Amino acid sequence: MPDWLTASFVRPDIDWRVLSCRLVTAAAFGFAVSGVYRGTRDLARVAASFPGTLVLLSVLIAMVTQVIGDNVALAFSLVGALSIVRFRTAVQDTKDTAFVIFAVAVGMAVGAGHVVVAGWGTLVAGTVAWMFRETPARPGGVGPRTCLVDVRLGWPAGGEEHVRRTLAAHDPGVEAVAAGTAKKGAVVDLTYRLRLPRGTGLATLVGELKPLEGVQGVTIRESRGDA
Repeated sequence: MPDWLTASFVRPDIDWRVLSCRLVTAAAFGFAVSGVYRGTRDLARVAASFPGTLVLLSVLIAMVTQVIGDNVALAFSLVGALSIVRFRTAVQDTKDTAFVIFAVAVGMAVGAGHVVVAGWGTLVAGTVAWMFRETPARPGGVGPRTCLVDVRLGWPAGGEEHVRRTLAAHDPGVEAVAAGTAKKGAVVDLTYRLRLPRGTGLATLVGELKPLEGVQGVTIRESRGDA
């Protein structure tokens, strides 16, 4: 076998047992981060794939840390390469952003060989997340349900403020999650996410929105987490 090909697979500075152990450990800590996330967040408000993404992120960051090692030039090269990565789905909640950083920090610590730091960090961060945990809505129970409200407004969308004010009367934390145009820009489609009390009928909310200025259509659907 040629030397250049052998050198690609045999690296004297890499202990494959250490590498395997660190990657498996990173996956274990990733599952721990994902478990903390599932136990402290209302999964109805986020994408169902997000917990699994945290596990993958921990492993990938540990792998990147192993590749970089002490090579500063390689570190800058990887930063430049990874900077071109873009995601279509934006993180909607700042807590979700914190969990992304959580997974990155754990993966980096394990990849650098600081398992104790990863362990204590997971324990402390998990405890803090548990202290500020959310109470998920119980399906079919008395808790609020997360809904997506699609509103079509004529352009210019002068009635947007009235729509938001009406929705905020049911949930002060209502947030706009999507916007777009249709009919060659003649109308604007807006999507809002809110937690609607179960005592509020969907037809009642539609009846409150339809008479508002500029509203041409209203659709309400229950959020399944991936929307």
